[in-house]
Amino acid sequence: MNVCQTVGLWIFEALEEGVAPDEIGIFVRSESELARARAVVKEAGQIALKLSDRVEGRNGRISIGTMHLTKGLEFKAVIVMACDGEILPQQERIETIADESELNDVYETERHLFYVACTRARDKLLITGVDPASEYLGDLRQ
Repeated sequence: MNVCQTVGLWIFEALEEGVAPDEIGIFVRSESELARARAVVKEAGQIALKLSDRVEGRNGRISIGTMHLTKGLEFKAVIVMACDGEILPQQERIETIADESELNDVYETERHLFYVACTRARDKLLITGVDPASEYLGDLRQ
């Protein structure tokens, strides 16, 4: 079973447990990973709603969006996807640092973004990534 099928099954099981589609949120680090979120929603036989800065009714759709849009939101079930080593922390941000002293700030900002996304879950949380996985997943074991 691949990651898409595994996450699709997790969504299906959450729905079977009584979680409504509009009580599920799927979050990724950046726009470039949204296709992965759309694929798992499709795998689960549901309809995705891409979140934006404007207020939208979720009306029976699974919300997908970037981690930047999670602040202030709450869902019964949350999936934080694509927590791969090259994606979280975002390599592009690390590679464009001009001054080595900024590196710690970038790592902390990225870690905080991940933390906020994870804490949007009220009852159920699933975090996915492929090897090598994000170093931040080690923080969860402590």
